[in-house]
Amino acid sequence: MTKDLIATYFAAFNAGDPNGMLALVSDDVEHHVNQGAVRRGRAAFQEFCSHMGVSYRESLRDIVIFASDDSTRAAAEFVVHGEYLQTDPGLPAARGQRYTLPAGSFFTLEDGKITRITTYYNLTDWVAQVSA
Repeated sequence: MTKDLIATYFAAFNAGDPNGMLALVSDDVEHHVNQGAVRRGRAAFQEFCSHMGVSYRESLRDIVIFASDDSTRAAAEFVVHGEYLQTDPGLPAARGQRYTLPAGSFFTLEDGKITRITTYYNLTDWVAQVSA
């Protein structure tokens, strides 16, 4: 069940369906992003998803999902295949650059909802790829 929930989350991500992702998170979800502040609550997560949909086109491949026996924690390893569409403040200028980046996410779950999402990737690697 836990692995299915996380697989559904990633399927919604790959389909470009932020509403599908939002349906799986709790109202008080905590979103810990790589190199950034923690976003708290569904509205902050929705804002992040909207921003990402404008600035980046990404698909996640080679997803492997792990889950704890008690169904309260999960993790996934995957490869991000993306295109940088619109310049993000403080980052290199976007010119449609493509990138491939290994990444991982960690989740906490409660009552069938995702309550925490923590994502890690190598920002230095990403900057080097889009700056080349």
